[in-house]
Amino acid sequence: MADINIADIRKEYKLQSLLEKDVDADPIRQFQKWWNEAMMSNIEEPNAMTLAASNKEGKPSARIVLLKSLSNDGFVFFTNYESRKGNELKENPQAALLFFWKELERQVRVEGTVTKTDEQKSTAYFVSRPALSKISAWSSPQSKVIQSREELENNVLKYQQQFSDGVIPRPPHWGGYVVKPTLIEFWQGRPSRLHDRLQYTHGNDKWLIERLAP
Repeated sequence: MADINIADIRKEYKLQSLLEKDVDADPIRQFQKWWNEAMMSNIEEPNAMTLAASNKEGKPSARIVLLKSLSNDGFVFFTNYESRKGNELKENPQAALLFFWKELERQVRVEGTVTKTDEQKSTAYFVSRPALSKISAWSSPQSKVIQSREELENNVLKYQQQFSDGVIPRPPHWGGYVVKPTLIEFWQGRPSRLHDRLQYTHGNDKWLIERLAP
């Protein structure tokens, strides 16, 4: 089999355009518009987003998390507060999100400040989760080194027995974060790499829309 030259892998983007006259003045409403189109396109897990964070030394890391709700307050996801990302967000409460919907040839970049959601919201979402997902939140010391898969599975058995009555409370180390955006960029693929990029930046209680060169 012939070797594949990575540099030769390319795709010509040509589905749609993104023009200033067509977008909403508010980036959250514009995101909701694109979100609805992603949902209607039957994209698998359109709520999957890359979360980039860094510690107090500025060392970055990234991973995929799932968007669970969106409002004017920002983008909400849930996780273990004692995980690597939880510790990074404690040390440096700034983060970036990236959505990539390849079927629509679109990306959305979000930058903003991060705070924990209130306990009521975290508890309400935890209650809605499947029982085994609740057990896993107790069983996994997320991002910590463990000795074996067996250790993890034994933790599952332990907490299944502990909560055998079916009442599984939210762990104190588990809950939500909200990313309040200060910048949102919408990217639409266009032919010949001349992509459309519209950036919203927040200042003086309003959003400024600017076009970025591709």
